[in-house]
Amino acid sequence: MATIASQIPKNLPFRYRIVCKKISGKASASKSLDASHRVPEFGGFDGQSSYGDVRIGWSTNGLLIQVEITGKQKSLWCRETAILESDGLQVWVDTRDTHNIHRASKFCHWFVMLPTGGGGGKKTKAIDTMLKINRSREDSPTMNRHPVSVKASTSKTGYKMSCFIPDKAMHGWNTDEQRDIGFNFALIDSEFGWQTLAIGPEMPISEDPSLWQTLSLRE
Repeated sequence: MATIASQIPKNLPFRYRIVCKKISGKASASKSLDASHRVPEFGGFDGQSSYGDVRIGWSTNGLLIQVEITGKQKSLWCRETAILESDGLQVWVDTRDTHNIHRASKFCHWFVMLPTGGGGGKKTKAIDTMLKINRSREDSPTMNRHPVSVKASTSKTGYKMSCFIPDKAMHGWNTDEQRDIGFNFALIDSEFGWQTLAIGPEMPISEDPSLWQTLSLRE
């Protein structure tokens, strides 16, 4: 019994509601989020190391997510041909905040952003894509129709990345009627491992919306 209990994530019985502050004016990847937009670190309850600073803001025209990673001793590993294994950010959004389903609906979205790895030669650029969610009942009609805007800068010890997901890329986005959305993220780093909002990769967070948390869009 003790062995089974030790395998259950400590965050599994909880659903976190995170307040997301509004950005003045229209959001874009060029805007900067201050410390009041920093996301709480719940993954530590399950032994995750919080190596990245993650901040989120919203506007009627979309979501802005910014990450900063420092202290790396190894080079970034980003490959356009292996985006799920690459260093970068993955984000899940459910514009209906539905937690009683285990298969994604058309309101669920999966975005992947890498700070580098795109293009050819030495001039590599950031990568953004939207992926189909495994076992989804219905794919979002916005699938890769509206690109995420990504701005990134890299250094020998890490990177900064600003990702703006436009409202048109998220089916059902309507901040006048829906101020709570299902949300999850995962920072993946070949040196530091996984940093998630709460539950880690030991559970099927990439396909099960019931494992995502709630982002509460507030003024």
